[in-house]
Amino acid sequence: MSKKMTMMAPCLFGLESVLTFEVKKAGGENIVTNDGRVTFDGDASVLARANIWLRSGERVCIVLGSFTATTFQELIDESEKLPFEDYIGENDAFPVTGWTLKSQLFSMSSCQSIIKKAAVNRLMKSHSTSTLPESGAIHQIRFSAIKDQFTVMLDTTGPGLHKRGYRIESGAAPIKESLAAGIIDLARIRQDDTVIDPMCGSGTLLIEAALRAMNIAPGLKRRFAAESWDLIPKEIWQQERQNAIGMINRDVAFRAIGYDIDAEVLKIARENAKRAGVENYISFETRDVADFDADTNAIIICNPPYGERLLEDPQVRKLYGIMGRAMKRQPGISYYIIGPHEDFEKLFGRKADRRRKLYNGMIQCQLYMYFK
Repeated sequence: MSKKMTMMAPCLFGLESVLTFEVKKAGGENIVTNDGRVTFDGDASVLARANIWLRSGERVCIVLGSFTATTFQELIDESEKLPFEDYIGENDAFPVTGWTLKSQLFSMSSCQSIIKKAAVNRLMKSHSTSTLPESGAIHQIRFSAIKDQFTVMLDTTGPGLHKRGYRIESGAAPIKESLAAGIIDLARIRQDDTVIDPMCGSGTLLIEAALRAMNIAPGLKRRFAAESWDLIPKEIWQQERQNAIGMINRDVAFRAIGYDIDAEVLKIARENAKRAGVENYISFETRDVADFDADTNAIIICNPPYGERLLEDPQVRKLYGIMGRAMKRQPGISYYIIGPHEDFEKLFGRKADRRRKLYNGMIQCQLYMYFK
C-alpha cells in the first residue's frame, strides 16, 4: 500500500512539541499540531515506523474524516460518506468506541451505535453483501466529538503505545511510559549522560532514558493491531523493524542510577530493565532521598510521591523540604522534578529556572527544571 493517508497521534497535554519532532523524524508530512494531538500524512511505511518509534504518542490512527453533526440524522448521513471500505474487508471486525465533549450529541453509546450502523450500511453496499460476519482482524473504529466536530478514525496500534512490553510489574502509582519519555526528551538526555532518579520506583524514567540514549525504538518488542490487516504488507513491518534494529547503538557512555527506600520495588525495577534490554546500563541501590548526594555532571529526574498518588499533603510538604536540602545547587548538576503541588518551589527552597505544564494521568502537574 503506497498511497498517502492522513494519520493522527494523540498525546498527553504538554507533550505536543515533543511528539511533533518525533513524527517529523518518522517521516510524517503536512504536520499539524493541536492540543493533545498531532496530525500528519504518510504512507504505510510511515504508519509502521510511527508505531515502532513514537515515544511520547499514545497511538497512531488513520483519519477517515471529520464533520460537524448536531443531530443523529446528520451523524449517520455524514458517517456513511466515510471510506470504511478502503480499509475494512467484508470479513473484518470493526467495533466502535469514542468520546464526546461539549457536544449536543453527548450520549457516547448512541453515537457508537449510529457510527456502527453507518459503517455497516457503507460496507454492505461497497462489498455487495448482505452479511458482515466480523470474524476477521479487528479494525477498531474510534471517534471524538468536541463542540459538535466529529473525527472518525481507525486505530492501527491496539494497546496504547505506552505499553512497551518491559513493565510487567510496577510499584505503586507508576509514571506512564509516554510521559516519562516526554520528560526525558525535555531534559535533553544524550548518549554520554549520567541520569539519576533518587526515588525511582519500578525504574520507568531510567529505562526510558536508556532506550533513548541507545536509540532503541520503544515499540521494537511488541506487536500492533494493523499488523494483522491485509491492508499493509507484512514486509513493511519486517523492514521497519530491521531498520530500527540497525539503528541501535549500545557503544555509549550512558549510565543510570536508581535509588529507592523500598528494596522490593527495586527488584521489580531490575526485572523491568532486564526485559527492556538495558540492565547493563542501570544500577539500583536502596537509599533514602534524605541521603542523596549526586555525582558531578549528572541529570537528576524524579517523580516523587504526592497527594492523589501516595502521600497526604503534610507528608508531601515534608518530603519536598527534605528533597530541597538534599538536592543542592551544584555546577554540572541539573534537576527535573514533576509534581502537582502549587507550593513546590517554596517548599523545595528555590524557584525553578523553567516550568512546563504536564498531565500525569488526569492530574495537572508542573515539570520543575533546574539547570543553571
